[in-house]
Amino acid sequence: MAAGLFGAALLVAGTVLGAGGAYAQPSPTAGGRSAGQGEDGNGQGDRDARDGRDGQGDQGGRDGRDGRKGDQGKTRPGPGQSSGGPARRAESPGAAPGDSAAPGDSASPGARPVPGAGAVLATAGNGPEAAVPTAQGLQQALAPALADKNLGTVTIAVADAADGRLLYGSGENTPATPASTTKLATSVAALSLIPADTRLTTRVVRGADPGSITLVGGGDPTLTALPADQVRIGGQPADADTAPASLEALARQTATALKAAGTTTVKLDYDLSLYSGNPQHRNPDNQNIALVVPLMVDEAKIDPKSKEEAPARVADPPAAAAAAFAAMLTAQGVTVEGKAKPAADPAAADAAVLGKVDSPTVARLVERLLTTSDNQLAEAIARQVALAGHQPAGFAGAATAVSQELTKLGVPMTGVVLNDGSGLHPDNEIPPAVLVKLLSLAASDQHPTLRPVLTGLPVAGFTGTLDKRFGSGSGAADAAGLIRAKTGTLSGVNTLAGTVVDADGRLLAFAVMTRTTAPADSARAAMDRIAARLTSCGCH
Repeated sequence: MAAGLFGAALLVAGTVLGAGGAYAQPSPTAGGRSAGQGEDGNGQGDRDARDGRDGQGDQGGRDGRDGRKGDQGKTRPGPGQSSGGPARRAESPGAAPGDSAAPGDSASPGARPVPGAGAVLATAGNGPEAAVPTAQGLQQALAPALADKNLGTVTIAVADAADGRLLYGSGENTPATPASTTKLATSVAALSLIPADTRLTTRVVRGADPGSITLVGGGDPTLTALPADQVRIGGQPADADTAPASLEALARQTATALKAAGTTTVKLDYDLSLYSGNPQHRNPDNQNIALVVPLMVDEAKIDPKSKEEAPARVADPPAAAAAAFAAMLTAQGVTVEGKAKPAADPAAADAAVLGKVDSPTVARLVERLLTTSDNQLAEAIARQVALAGHQPAGFAGAATAVSQELTKLGVPMTGVVLNDGSGLHPDNEIPPAVLVKLLSLAASDQHPTLRPVLTGLPVAGFTGTLDKRFGSGSGAADAAGLIRAKTGTLSGVNTLAGTVVDADGRLLAFAVMTRTTAPADSARAAMDRIAARLTSCGCH
């Protein structure tokens, strides 16, 4: 059964980007990138492996090479069709830098073959030949799975992804704790408001005082201090689309510019003016996020190669980044006097630029934060939403900007409460009906720029935070590869929201939200069985 649905349902190669534009530090090209690794915020420390970022000028015509800019996403691909772009390797949240086998590798014991990686979700057409499920049919199909006591209090919504029409619900308008499914709201708002080819730029400029330089944070938590041969994303080497910006490349550019001007000794400070407000997450008990500041390297992890789910973070991310940069300048023959310190004032707008490096595109960053449930990256993207929405770039401003943009998109915001962009805050509230509305917008032909929300969703049993779910003995193994969904986990809370193709080939959006005292693994397995039932019925 599963094999029969692969062609009609998903996993054709490529990704969809929207039109270009200008906000923050938009790239002169519209390159595409892909996604990354671990539930509720593991973000791997990665590196810019592209030689093209070493120079200070434009990065070259990527869209001339991959043909992605212009008409992407105007129609969704049908069975077996690709929306363009090379296939990429499926990635695992569990794989850490240095790992060689991802789920689906033949070298991995018991691994399933990866069903076509890197993928835009292709529907079977959702035309007259794909009948729409009925509320009665869905209720009958789901009732046994919804009765599982491991779910505790459970609410659910199922919608037709083609038009967002609600097909079935139980408590669908009741606000519930979304956990990391909050990242769907952040991602939709980001892709709606910010051009998909925007990149986050870290730069070095001449300081206000003679002989001083300023390292200016651009809000890119994926900036890396790792050498190219140690960069891993989901256990795999980075490619041209996923490679993050390199601190070493930035130091090399800066040293070259300084020595060309006859300068070999400098004082260094760093500019954190891009963000505002308290950088401490509002849920201070959660350890899976560092201070949210616009300058850090390797997501502020003490060990960028750590395999821990919640790796230890440095106490002062900007100071650590500046110290690493100073050491790299020294290695390039430029002496840094004293210790780097915070800049007294923001860098002047017309300050001479000595070097700059760019992140992957926002579209690729969104894919990565969804696949890996990366809290640090989600908060960074939320602040880009705040800046684009003319709000203060802090937790409150980001939440306001996301809410305002979703309102403009027609998302019903009654009952929605946002306190962050990652979902770590336990007081966030989103009804299931809102989650399926967000997914339906991302699937809509009217909003092609939102498509990376779908391509970033983990694939059941294969990638991201779903790589170890829907396995043998779960009662949901037949649905492996047929579901893409965002997970969410907090104490006593488990959520799952994504897309599924039913037995008639119709694309549905679903959201299941639970609060329970049952073990998390038991609750998740029960939720997976609910989603699996949608793949096995026409539900008429």
